[in-house]
Amino acid sequence: MPTFPGMPEPLFSCSPSRLDNWRSCPRKYRMTYLDSPSPSKGPPWAHNTMGAAVHNAMRDWYALPLEGRTTDSIASLARAHWRADGFRDEQQSFEALGRAIAWLQSYVADLNPDEEPRGVERTVSVTTERLSLQGRVDRIDQRGDELVIVDYKTGRSHLTDDDAATSLALAIYALAATRTLRMPCFQVELHHLPSGETLGHRHTSESLARHLGRADSIGQEAQVAQREFKAGRVKTEEIDQVFPPTPSKLCGYCDFLEHCPEGSASSQRAVSWVAIEDR
Repeated sequence: MPTFPGMPEPLFSCSPSRLDNWRSCPRKYRMTYLDSPSPSKGPPWAHNTMGAAVHNAMRDWYALPLEGRTTDSIASLARAHWRADGFRDEQQSFEALGRAIAWLQSYVADLNPDEEPRGVERTVSVTTERLSLQGRVDRIDQRGDELVIVDYKTGRSHLTDDDAATSLALAIYALAATRTLRMPCFQVELHHLPSGETLGHRHTSESLARHLGRADSIGQEAQVAQREFKAGRVKTEEIDQVFPPTPSKLCGYCDFLEHCPEGSASSQRAVSWVAIEDR
């Protein structure tokens, strides 16, 4: 897009996941969003398959008529969305489906199907001086005169209220929901389906502002690097300085591990179903 002297710089459009990609590993960010063609990825992950089926089932459950929102219907929806991608074999996939159905049935049994959320997989947005932030929220509830952000979790990790408090994504969703739906939102919650636990945090205006400032700082770093890269001003010998790798044991789960010498030196490729074991 042409620019003229005195024109303000366009807002950098991004999502919480994009910011998290930059924060966790700028090299992965480059390979995910900027390289063309994008490097080939590793195999699909069973835990992503499982998570997608659960999220899609919950989305479609709320699209049913009130009388159709039953434990039987959530099981049917989970089966309809299930895929075998990433599992070791058909037996493992079948057992994982059974666990996912059990989580979902237990979860919806405790919900009041007559209570309509304000949003299901609702896209919300908020801006700063530099960024245009948008994301899709699993669910937005209304409790009294306030909104509540609900994020489904299916991982095996033990979560705490601190995870909800420190989540940049949840804070951005709260701010964006306030702006999009014109109603205050301070409560954010992680609903961990495997354990049935709800981990929550009530933000203040000040804590939300701190998170937004954090997002603005991260986004500015990514914006500058991306602009220089797209303009062709990053020399080959400088690319790892602008987009440095951050190797760790988590590199075994990176889609681009085979293209990253530092990541390959720090971690072996994890098998695609390892994250669903012992769930």
